[in-house]
Amino acid sequence: MNTPCLSTILQDPKLPPHLRTVAQKVNDGERITPAEGLMLYEEGPLGYLGALANHVRERMHGDRTYFNRNFHVEPTNVCLYTCTFCSYSRRIKKREDGWEYSLEDIMDIVRKYDDQPVTEVHIVGGVLPQYDVPFYAELFRQIKAHRPDLHVKALTPVEYHYIFKKAKISYEEGMALMKEAGLESMPGGGAEIFAPEIRDQIAGGKCTGEQWLRIHEIWHELGMRSNATMLYGHIEEYRHRVDHLEQLRQLQDKTGGFQTYIPLKFRNENNEMSHLPESTTVEDLRNYAIGRIYLDNFDHVKAYWPMIGRTTAQLSLAFGVDDLDGTIDDTTRIYSMAGAEEKHPAMSTEDLVKMIRAVGRKPIERDTLYGIVEDYTDAEFSDDKLYRGYTALPVV
Repeated sequence: MNTPCLSTILQDPKLPPHLRTVAQKVNDGERITPAEGLMLYEEGPLGYLGALANHVRERMHGDRTYFNRNFHVEPTNVCLYTCTFCSYSRRIKKREDGWEYSLEDIMDIVRKYDDQPVTEVHIVGGVLPQYDVPFYAELFRQIKAHRPDLHVKALTPVEYHYIFKKAKISYEEGMALMKEAGLESMPGGGAEIFAPEIRDQIAGGKCTGEQWLRIHEIWHELGMRSNATMLYGHIEEYRHRVDHLEQLRQLQDKTGGFQTYIPLKFRNENNEMSHLPESTTVEDLRNYAIGRIYLDNFDHVKAYWPMIGRTTAQLSLAFGVDDLDGTIDDTTRIYSMAGAEEKHPAMSTEDLVKMIRAVGRKPIERDTLYGIVEDYTDAEFSDDKLYRGYTALPVV
């Protein structure tokens, strides 16, 4: 998909004045307001939004597109919480349908990757009483003792809020303890939508939006980094998305600790919201673009390719996205159980490199904190036009 460049947009005599004002702001590197963000959701044409978002993306990163070699570990899919959008968890009364790994079970998974050049283990799952502060502290210590070079990115404020409350310790004390045990960064999950009138309906009982933000703030104050997400395409309205983005932007102004924003598409299989239609690919691309335009203080915007599929992930690289997550092993089940495009989400490094190069971008392998591991721009492979049956798209 080709998107017009920003200079072409600004020269269009038919462009409405309010859209021209925002385009000029983006061109000049100025921040847009919440009202302008809402206007983009309500009125912004796809090509226009792509032009603005791609301008920001290329100003920050050029054609570089990042990925890493990672694997996911999900200790359990049994959960105390009953989020209506969740297809992954099994409630306590049906825990026999799920899995509950012991510490040794998890370490067996980690050891399975000993001979592979992965740089990150991503740990997140359901919430149960046995997965408490001592459990996770010991898990982090054992992982770092076993493989010191493996970056531990683990748990969301949903888990931390629960285990700290259970342990009767403050967020500050708890996050400091996790850091000491070997936690190195936090994923962005559990944010959903911050607005209470929506969050209470889809994720009642979990930590509030304010608590989610506070735990990330404390983590940032410890000098550490984290990511942020937004679950979109369910019962929220555009104003709730803008409010969510604004709260992320304000915290980032304060701490500078976020590194990546990841929009997460609601998938409607096997959950209590299956009656809702899913967002279209056009809406997905518009949402990526507006996130990139609005979050001017975030370095990166990531598309989680197993959730949206490889073709849409390629398209997203023209709509503000500069990161496609990682190669990811097929132990990742959270999204596949919700109807993700990729039922067995694993790609070789060669596949991922070819997917990125097929749309004219430069594939860069990174570590979790965006240190460059290897530049694959000029790497040679046997056939750079096809990868696992996916035809190369036209250069954007």
